[in-house]
Amino acid sequence: MIRLEAPFTEEKIRSLKVGDMVELSGTIFTGRDAVHKWLHEGNEPPVSLKDGVIYHCGPVVIREKGKWVVKAAGPTTSIREEPYQAGIIERFGLRAIIGKGGMAEKTRQACQKCGCAYLHAIGGAAQVLAEAVKEVENVYEYERFGSPEAIWQLRVENFPLVVTIDAHGNSLHKEIEAASAARLTESFARMAAAKR
Repeated sequence: MIRLEAPFTEEKIRSLKVGDMVELSGTIFTGRDAVHKWLHEGNEPPVSLKDGVIYHCGPVVIREKGKWVVKAAGPTTSIREEPYQAGIIERFGLRAIIGKGGMAEKTRQACQKCGCAYLHAIGGAAQVLAEAVKEVENVYEYERFGSPEAIWQLRVENFPLVVTIDAHGNSLHKEIEAASAARLTESFARMAAAKR
């Protein structure tokens, strides 16, 4: 298990490899479809994202005793952000993206070029992941986007992740896709041969 702690520098991110298990500690920002589209359209974020981490997540957050408390923090399917992600990585100097399901070629290339990594969070474990959120430090664009789409600034400790796209151009998602395509081709060939 690799402990990845703020500040998130290019050197730290480039030291990671596909398959590494990571526990991340520090400040991260949530961002889903509305935020990515808004940034892609040329808007400036309300807080600096340089050397930052965006988490594809619409957390369940409630007020308790005058403070925001995260009750669920599961990842959103990341591929929805593929049209925007590469440009956002390059424009704002992101160091990591957190989500589930992986991302495609444009994001893989941006990670390699800019020194960013895609970190896979466990789907279906929203309440467990919420336990790693120690504090809601701030919330931005709540009025504009509403709770799930707002930019939540979260302080996390030992947030469990797996590196599935590293900053060297390697992608576990790409490898699995290629292996699956090869097995599918083999299966169709066997089926065709059996019909002869």
